[in-house]
Amino acid sequence: MATFRVARASVYLAITGWGIDDVKLAKKAWAWVGQRYRRYSVAPVSYEMEVDAMSSEKLPFVLGAAFTVGPRIDGGDGDKRDDDALLRYAKLLAPRRSSERESSHVRELVKGVIEGQTRVLAAGMTMEQTIHQGNKGFRKEVFDHVQLYLDKFGLYIYAASFKKAKVDMVVGDKEREGMKLQKAAEVDAQTKVISARQEAVAMKEQAKAQAEVKVVENERGALVVAAMGKLATKKAGWDQKTGLAEVEAAMAVAIREAELQMELERRKTKCLTEKLRDEQLSKATVAYDTQVLESNGAWYSRQKMAEAALFEQAKSAEAWLFGEVKAAEARKAQADARFLELKLAEDAKLYASQKQAPRPRDGGEASAMQQACKVLSAAQEQAGTVPPAWMGGLATNGDAKGSDGRRRVPI
Repeated sequence: MATFRVARASVYLAITGWGIDDVKLAKKAWAWVGQRYRRYSVAPVSYEMEVDAMSSEKLPFVLGAAFTVGPRIDGGDGDKRDDDALLRYAKLLAPRRSSERESSHVRELVKGVIEGQTRVLAAGMTMEQTIHQGNKGFRKEVFDHVQLYLDKFGLYIYAASFKKAKVDMVVGDKEREGMKLQKAAEVDAQTKVISARQEAVAMKEQAKAQAEVKVVENERGALVVAAMGKLATKKAGWDQKTGLAEVEAAMAVAIREAELQMELERRKTKCLTEKLRDEQLSKATVAYDTQVLESNGAWYSRQKMAEAALFEQAKSAEAWLFGEVKAAEARKAQADARFLELKLAEDAKLYASQKQAPRPRDGGEASAMQQACKVLSAAQEQAGTVPPAWMGGLATNGDAKGSDGRRRVPI
């Protein structure tokens, strides 16, 4: 459901709800389901009041004022609507009920702003500036300051008037009486101050004269003291120079004596060092030569002993080697003789076995014997031995001798 709403000429519709992000202002519009609207009047309202203020001289006065204030409709050109001001007023100050033309909080706000700004401006001005000299300027400043503050709420001052300020006469009379008493007290105080100043000037002049006399006396005494001080200073300087000269002379003598003593000690030390060095050098030379001779003798003796020992070792080695060679030769000869004996025994067994076997017709026996004789002859040549006695009958074809004169087995 939707309803079509139309506002009067001095009334606006403020619509919120579905489809509207913030607040929508309109003179006529459809109010849909999920939306709410409120009418608020933009007609200005007059506020009359009396402001109690006080000038910078602490003089109270009463200022009557009448302000016509309402929401700002346009931006000043009369044609364009000031939506920002109307929105601020609708959000912050619009009456809660559509039938209300104004609300109490709007009245309190406007009244508080006017009274506050008026009192602040009056406190910085004198009564003369507020009432007589700067009446128009004072009212202009009040108007500007109040308007500047009301702009925050979207309000505008359409008209403003001020009545003549009323000064509280009772308070003014008391103030004037107090000022008279204050002036009288100031005059008395000034009179006393002047009298005291005159007395102080007189005493000052007298003290000045006495001080000048004293200064002259002190200056003379100071000159005498300065002269005596200079004399004492010079005398002290002379004494100091004399003492320094004596001390320097004594120190120079002592220093010279010390230098001579040091030179004497240095020369003594040098002579003693030379003497000790010569003695130590001689002793060291003799000891070195002795050690060299002893070392050479010991080395020669050790060399001879080593040569004799080496010769003995060489002889022993040669004798041992000769013995080992002879023993090796003897062992070899024994081994050869044993081998020959074993060979001959084997050959004899072979010969015996062949002799017992039947002789072949083709002279096989003679061939076997010839082979045995060749083996025996080779063994005799290698070992230098003769065959055993039982083989002596093998030499049937005559005795044969080898190149060394020994008897050989004929083939």
